[in-house]
Amino acid sequence: MPIPDDADPDILISRLAGPLAPAARVAFRRAAEAALAALPCAGEGIIYRIVAPLQRAYFDPPDDRRAGWHVEQDYRASKLKQPPPIERSRAR
Repeated sequence: MPIPDDADPDILISRLAGPLAPAARVAFRRAAEAALAALPCAGEGIIYRIVAPLQRAYFDPPDDRRAGWHVEQDYRASKLKQPPPIERSRAR
């Protein structure tokens, strides 16, 4: 399994944009690319130190209701809850 190359800014920006909301991903990518364009020399350490705080600025944590969600609190109909359990066949 290859080790991800954090020296490539696109890979790092994509990885850090993953947990962001879709609307925030575009804004985060633009801000990260603008910040990295201002660097005279970019190594993997400085790229991460510049981009990681930007990701934190665009991250919107879930509210208490979403964070405390449990499958039993789901009010939608479920095919798994409605029909009776499947019985085991005795022919085997």
